Amino acid sequence: MTDTRTRTGTGLRDGFRTRFRFRGWGGVAGMAAACALTAAVTLLPLSHGGADVIGSGQSGATASVVTPAKADDCTDPEASLPVSSADGPNITAIKQRGKLIVGVDQNSYRWGYRNPATGGLEGFDIDLARAIAADILGKPDAIIFRAIPTNQRIPALNNGTVDIVVRTMTINCARIKQVAFSTAYFQSGQQVLASKASPITGYNASLAGKKVCSAEGSTAYEALEKNSFGAKFKDAHDGQPQDEDILTVSNQLDCLVRLQLGLVDAIVTDNALGAGQAAQDPAIELKGGKPFTTEYYGVATKLGKDDLVRRVNKVLEEYRRSAWTQAYNKWLAADLPGIAGPPAPKYRAG
Repeated sequence: MTDTRTRTGTGLRDGFRTRFRFRGWGGVAGMAAACALTAAVTLLPLSHGGADVIGSGQSGATASVVTPAKADDCTDPEASLPVSSADGPNITAIKQRGKLIVGVDQNSYRWGYRNPATGGLEGFDIDLARAIAADILGKPDAIIFRAIPTNQRIPALNNGTVDIVVRTMTINCARIKQVAFSTAYFQSGQQVLASKASPITGYNASLAGKKVCSAEGSTAYEALEKNSFGAKFKDAHDGQPQDEDILTVSNQLDCLVRLQLGLVDAIVTDNALGAGQAAQDPAIELKGGKPFTTEYYGVATKLGKDDLVRRVNKVLEEYRRSAWTQAYNKWLAADLPGIAGPPAPKYRAG
């Protein structure tokens, strides 16, 4: 599901702030993170750039695996175009502009977030975006970051707002009909996030009657649509241009704010994102032991930009050899330990 709304939720958050207190923020460090992240909600969408300033169970394999696949089926959505360093029309246009425009998150701790001390964007996805810019344009700062909500990732590509999206975006059969993906660069899965004191035990019947938050346009929302276990996860005006949704939000961070305010009982999100949120708030945790889905993140581009897809795949081939592990150790290992390496790339014929 792709929703074309852009909502900040700022008015909602400010209105509730006077009536609810944050729960579970452990000490000064936790409160500092709360302030930084809550402030970030009000900043969408903005453009920021470099110099211009405008799970477990992964294979750990790094060798390429060529998987023949038909372009018109969806037996293997993670199969992408073979690598190439050739300058096609889209690469040429980026070089003429002198900047790579990248859609990112600025609210996901450890993936794409603003350092409260410097104001700069940091995280696993940000490092990868800079590596792509360095390959195409010769320097990692030849980049314009545009912060986009979860439900605007596909529209931002299709209307030309960004060249690529590097934003914990899951590759799946529905999305490959709308945008083109690189090979997978990370394995994740959906999991429930809730208070440690909550009776919720995971993605199961313990959700019955509970208020569960998810981001619109996310695979978490799609999972709840298929089986909510009796949870309340839809607002009365989902799909309408309202700006006060409680259960379905534009940005995943808004779910964390609602959980802390006591407006919802749980969140369904990627465990990779949930682990970062649990690291920010010691009163919450991932429930159920392990994800209930297996999903792969890819770099997304507009359909038809084959030269750009091939070039990104070339960058990923090199990135997996050493930079991936360095980025994982720097950003993710402390909160999401035990991942041996990136998923092996899959390629389709042609």
